[in-house]
Amino acid sequence: MKKHIGIQGIQGSYHHQVALSYFGENITIDPCLSFKELVDNIVNGVSTDAVMAIENSIAGSIIPNYAYIDDHDLIICGEYYLPIHHCLMALEGQSISDIKEVYSHPMALLQCKDFFRKNPHIKLVEDIDTAEVAKRISEQKLKGIAAIASSIAADIFGLQILAREIQTIKNNSTRFFVISNSKTKLIAPENANKASLKFVLDHKQGSLAAVLNALSHCGLDLTKIQSLPVIETPWQYAFFVDVTFTQAKDYLKAIQLLEMMTTHLKVLGLYKKHNIL
Repeated sequence: MKKHIGIQGIQGSYHHQVALSYFGENITIDPCLSFKELVDNIVNGVSTDAVMAIENSIAGSIIPNYAYIDDHDLIICGEYYLPIHHCLMALEGQSISDIKEVYSHPMALLQCKDFFRKNPHIKLVEDIDTAEVAKRISEQKLKGIAAIASSIAADIFGLQILAREIQTIKNNSTRFFVISNSKTKLIAPENANKASLKFVLDHKQGSLAAVLNALSHCGLDLTKIQSLPVIETPWQYAFFVDVTFTQAKDYLKAIQLLEMMTTHLKVLGLYKKHNIL
């Protein structure tokens, strides 16, 4: 039975590339034009798993996605780092000077700010997906409009690449979570070397520093920390952290300490870390 993998975007998107690289070719893709739709599909059983972008090395974290994972009790069962190579593409027979508007996902626009500072005649317009814009340009024969997407999208939809590698920082990558709604995907610490956790602390001076010291004392390496406000309690924050470890006993010791030091602790995922390319 084929897995149904939810992606934000359509065929040719970066999410699509990650789904194929992580799960292989023998899958059914469930395209979603928003992260909310992607989460709804997971929760309602339309998709068995999903790929969700969580942060980019240039544009930073996609903060609402942390809330989606937490609010719906989704399980993080893997991660994938994808090098991002943005291309500017349009219908054939045009040059950059012919382009009046560029439509793309907000994160893609943020990652290419320097390129468009050098081309101020181009108006930037936020859209739902990189590849979907490329498809729309192709199907509707839109002239004077370009998309930011991967070279794969240009090939799929028959567009001409006007400029390659337009991202501000050439060594640009996006981190993706692989998520599921099944608690069975939460593997044992012995089979993992990375964990994503959420905790809430008392509003006391030094409480966060104490937790971070405890993680370090247990031999865990903190690779990411992100705070979000606790909506129900003004000026209180939840912390989302990623930690790596080499021995399960170190992780389990840290969890025991955090259970005593925090007012709320939740394991969002245990998985094998993906090496950054």
